[in-house]
Formats: sequence, C-alpha cells, structure tokens
Amino acid sequence: MAKKQEYSNESIVSLKGADRVRKRPAVIFGSDGVEGCAHAIFEILSNSIDEAREGYGTRITLTRFKDGSIQVEDGGRGIPVDYNAKEDRYNWELVFCEMYAGGKYTAGEDNYEYSLGLNGLGLCATQYASEWMTADVWRDGFHYHIDFKKGEPVGGLKKEPATRRKTGTTIRWKPDAEVFTDVNVPAEYFTDTMKRQAVVNAGLELVLVDETGPE
Repeated sequence: MAKKQEYSNESIVSLKGADRVRKRPAVIFGSDGVEGCAHAIFEILSNSIDEAREGYGTRITLTRFKDGSIQVEDGGRGIPVDYNAKEDRYNWELVFCEMYAGGKYTAGEDNYEYSLGLNGLGLCATQYASEWMTADVWRDGFHYHIDFKKGEPVGGLKKEPATRRKTGTTIRWKPDAEVFTDVNVPAEYFTDTMKRQAVVNAGLELVLVDETGPE
C-alpha cells in the first residue's frame, strides 16, 4: 500500500480568488453539472430583472450564440463600475471579482426592495466560472468595457464618453467546460425560465434570441 501524504500544519490550504468557484462550483450553484451552469445563467438574468422590478428598464434580451456563449442585455441604470472612494477600490473589481460585494445588502432601505439572485455572489461567481466574460456598461454619459478570462481581469477598465444617450448593462460570457461537467443547457430551460418571469413581472418584455437552432 502506498504511503499516504503526511497530514501536517502545512497540509491546510485555502482556495483563493477564482479557484473558490472554479474548483467547487457546486457550493455556489448547487451542482457542477448542467443544472449548475443553468443556475449561473439565471444569476445574470435575475440581476437585470431586479433592475426592471425597481423601475429601471422594460426590456431584457437574452441571446444564445453558436459559440456557446450567452448574453444578457438590459436598459437599467448600468452597474456602477468606477472608483469607489468609500471602499478605496474600483467597483468593477468588487462586483466582478469579490465575493459578497454588491448593491443589494441594503435591500428594503435605499436600494433594492427585493432580489431574485444570490446577493453579492451571482455575478462574481458566474464570472469566475466562465471561460471568458465581457461587460459593457452605459452610465453617467460614459461607456465602460471590461474583459475577463478564466476568472481574471484582462486589461482593466476602459472608459470613454458614450456616443449616444443610453443606460444599461450588457454581459456576455461563455460557461467554462473546465468548471462544469456539462455546459449544454437545453433550449427549453431558456424558454421556460423567460416565460415564467414574464408572467410574474407585468410590463417587462423578455426577448430570447437563439442563434444555435435551425436558421
């Protein structure tokens, strides 16, 4: 019998950064299979629905691309991503790369009355579980762009004056097959989820664009 590795003080390690999700996705999403992947998709969709519930934006578009990536586009206020003097960090670092950071912890006070997703976890966890992610935010007269790859930021925050008056957030990402054992979420999940949300959110238009099916 092979000798087992010594169990010593040095044997205790902690997962850090993206590995907290990439190595244990089921802890956050409930599964490391297709159900967990679907849950990650709902987390991004639910953020946009929460914005609409608060009165910001009436149309959300979810797109499935042929390369396996997903995109959620809304007309909300746009995620705050610029410098946060109180936290002494950029907000994009907090919401995309820090667990338990977000704008929903004051629910019922001065921000969100209620929310669907995992408060302060869903966006960051989905980013961590992605092969890549891009974020485009229109807010305060500016267009912000951020890129991520396998849970890590690439190139930092890009900021430029917006060419047209617009607010909202567009998140596009590709679920990582190295994180989930199955990333092929069936088409029925998207149609069923959006139909259910349309029923319970009066006045909200939910649009599904599927580029993966027949022409």
